Amino acid sequence: VQLQASGGGLVQAGGSLKLSCTASGFAIRRYAVGWFRQRPGKEHEFVAAIPRNNNNPLYEDSVKGRFTISKDNTENTVYLQMSSLKPEDTAVYSCAASSTIILSSLRSRSMYTSWGRGTLVTVSS
Repeated sequence: VQLQASGGGLVQAGGSLKLSCTASGFAIRRYAVGWFRQRPGKEHEFVAAIPRNNNNPLYEDSVKGRFTISKDNTENTVYLQMSSLKPEDTAVYSCAASSTIILSSLRSRSMYTSWGRGTLVTVSS
């Protein structure tokens, strides 16, 4: 059971990036998937999550309207489309899978079991 995040890089403020979280060893359609980030000198924080049924994704307030999470079951991949990027979005972004069906609990790192290595996003001003 493994998740791999990719797609990070260097982008100017106002630009866009699309992150991918690809699962191997399990079917991602059976799980909720969340994205978290760790900014320099900060704790991990919740960014977005998509429930198992793909309905009603959750977003952290500062990314609402700029980030979109989606799941492609045929590709066994969850995406995080990031637009209107700001320097404060600079962070290592990681994805994780959860078997919980309680939507609100997806904001908590403790609800996730399988974590992938992160990908670095750097937004220059």
